[in-house]
Amino acid sequence: MNLTVKHLAEQLVSSYENVGGINHFDGKNLPSKRVIASITIDLLALLFPGFFEEKLVRLQELDAKTLALVESVSKRLQEEIYKSLEYSGNVPKKNLRAEAQQLTLEFLNSLPRIREILKTDTEAAYEGDPAALSKEEVIVAYPFIEAIAVQRLAHELYLKQIALIPRIMTEWAHSRTGMDLHPGATIGSHFFIDHGTGTVVGETCTIGNHVKMYHGVGLVARSLAAGQLLHGKKRHPTVEDNVTIYANATIVGGETVIGKGSTIGANVFLMNSVPSYSLVTNVDVQVKVTSKRPLTEIDFQI
Repeated sequence: MNLTVKHLAEQLVSSYENVGGINHFDGKNLPSKRVIASITIDLLALLFPGFFEEKLVRLQELDAKTLALVESVSKRLQEEIYKSLEYSGNVPKKNLRAEAQQLTLEFLNSLPRIREILKTDTEAAYEGDPAALSKEEVIVAYPFIEAIAVQRLAHELYLKQIALIPRIMTEWAHSRTGMDLHPGATIGSHFFIDHGTGTVVGETCTIGNHVKMYHGVGLVARSLAAGQLLHGKKRHPTVEDNVTIYANATIVGGETVIGKGSTIGANVFLMNSVPSYSLVTNVDVQVKVTSKRPLTEIDFQI
């Protein structure tokens, strides 16, 4: 049989009819991933004016430019929050528009406060990385700043029990930065992840102030075998103030607490709490060094 575009389309429609569970037709309109991504970019521009835009922002234009962007974000976000409220079904339908408007205004009202804590994150990144040339470089070039800014934005929406949107935002940042910071995690001031790629911070994590982590760190659940029965329970670790966690360390479990001032070494796998001012390292790790013969011309012959 010769394949045609029409035949391929018919096959897909037939699949839609026969394979349920991953279709969404004639139901409630879900928040748009594309629109949420666009809103997130504009929110970053509001948090860091002059850093996430192509053209120079002039001070005499700041009032008008900010007002226009806030109005645009407010209108678009209100529509997406409306969809979220309709999807969750927690608000009477007659009140959806009013509730969406109120939640949008409350969220936008939190932006100055989020800027204050992001300033501490920027300072921590600059002070904690001798390779940083300036705070401007940290903001414009370090993926960590984008990841933590989006997480802090999404966390505000998460606290308001707005469905779908917070996770869409942080997964957008995850795809761009390689850092998976769940919107449910509570993260204190002066936070910094150096390099950052592969870092995972779970939903019920609590992280204190002045915490520094490196790439590949996982703050994860002990087991997810119980599935949805674990929903809403404390599954991820607590990290107290002034803790440093080195690369590829994995800390597991909702009852695990890393005491303040502690240092967790690289590649440590930790399932138990440690007291304040602990140094946790691997033991009995052997590194073997042997001689390696010099390469010769024979090695390069095909």
